[in-house]
Amino acid sequence: MNIREAHEKFATDEQCLEYIGKMRWRDGIVRCPECGGKEVKRVERTAESKNRRKWFYLCLEKTCHNQFTPTSGTIFHDTHLPLIVWFQAITLMLNAKKGISAMQLQRDLGIGGYKTAWYLNHRIREAMAEGAIPMLGGIVEIDETYIGGKMRSRIDRLKNKDAVMGIRERGGDLRLFKIAGPTSEALAERIKENVSPDVKRVITDEWIGYPAAFIACGIKGDKHETIKHKDKIYVRGDVHTNTIESAFSLFKRGIAGNFHKVSIKHLQRYLNEFTYRFNRRSDDGAFMETVRRLAGFAPLPFSALTSDEA
Repeated sequence: MNIREAHEKFATDEQCLEYIGKMRWRDGIVRCPECGGKEVKRVERTAESKNRRKWFYLCLEKTCHNQFTPTSGTIFHDTHLPLIVWFQAITLMLNAKKGISAMQLQRDLGIGGYKTAWYLNHRIREAMAEGAIPMLGGIVEIDETYIGGKMRSRIDRLKNKDAVMGIRERGGDLRLFKIAGPTSEALAERIKENVSPDVKRVITDEWIGYPAAFIACGIKGDKHETIKHKDKIYVRGDVHTNTIESAFSLFKRGIAGNFHKVSIKHLQRYLNEFTYRFNRRSDDGAFMETVRRLAGFAPLPFSALTSDEA
């Protein structure tokens, strides 16, 4: 969906609200978010009130009587922004191949302040974190890169940079993770979570931590092929890591050209966003899935994003 289509299909907050309801209760049965009851009725507001919503649902359970709307208890809950702005922001983020900064989002959508645009940006990213995901198989490329300040030397690179691990199945999905460092233990943890032991082949560079990581994950050594970059060899037949490196390149161009810098505290959220968008680059249902995810996530307070534990 492009921004023009989003504007035509969701021209009013009422249309956005109805769509969120369809995504939240896909079976058509409205349920109370408090008690889970199905006995609810829609109540139209006739009197003028401060509430922008023209209607709400009323739970008819005798011990509940909760009043709610499709946005209650979701990331959309208590938002001060029109839902139209949310839908347009989702569209812009999904269509921006290299990402879109909060400053650009503020300008494009006429949002009052940078902090509001930043908060909106991160709440949408929150829904882009993958849940249960299938294991990768076939031919899988694995590599690591570094994000952060200038590299003074290769020996000291971890002092001012953070390590990012990438796993990509050829013709399949991409996964990006922030890791403590390219140690065998850190690599093995992510490989075990994402790569099937029955993988056809795994291809990496010559980093010494990989063989031990594959052994720890039950991946046989004869399935592991190495391309030796230090010898200026980048392709040997179909043995290369160009597929995962192209994804790294896209992410780094996004940081350099759009975000300029990202907080290490929120780095995994940015990685989730790029992974989510990359894996759905040809998916016409990406907008629908994103709204459905937002309608299924609990509210994300601003304090939770800005706290030291975030």
